[in-house]
Amino acid sequence: MISAESQVRIRSYESSDADETLCIFHDAIMVTASADYAPEQIMAWARPDKRDLRGWDRSMLARESYVALLGEQAAGFSDVSAEGYIDMLFVSPRFARRGVARQLLTFLELRARGMSASQLSSNVSITARPFFETLGFHVVAEQHPVTGGVVMTNFHMIKELNS
Repeated sequence: MISAESQVRIRSYESSDADETLCIFHDAIMVTASADYAPEQIMAWARPDKRDLRGWDRSMLARESYVALLGEQAAGFSDVSAEGYIDMLFVSPRFARRGVARQLLTFLELRARGMSASQLSSNVSITARPFFETLGFHVVAEQHPVTGGVVMTNFHMIKELNS
């Protein structure tokens, strides 16, 4: 029997992924993160009526972005800089608990090591914090950024890559 994790395939982001990845972003915030954030925080973060597809695509192309596929369907996406910074890691609620985020983060760690990054770092949501902790990240600081005029809570987390 093949596990769901072994069926995850990761490839570089392409402009044709813009619509699907933007939908994943919105759904992950509006559904998954809604358990940990107030409705006004969710709306300020997701901004579903204020994001344009061209701007989203430019942003994704400007980062080292990757798409995780289950079969031929986009299940999640992420990115990593040469310094090991992960700006976004989102998984569609439809594919939650299938190993997609774990596979993405494992892939990003390998990429960061290949670029000689000394650590991985990210600003992680309340929702994602336990997941990142299980993969060796620790909280450096609790943060309260203002997004769309609304105070949010997230955590700056790092994972050392010395070994």
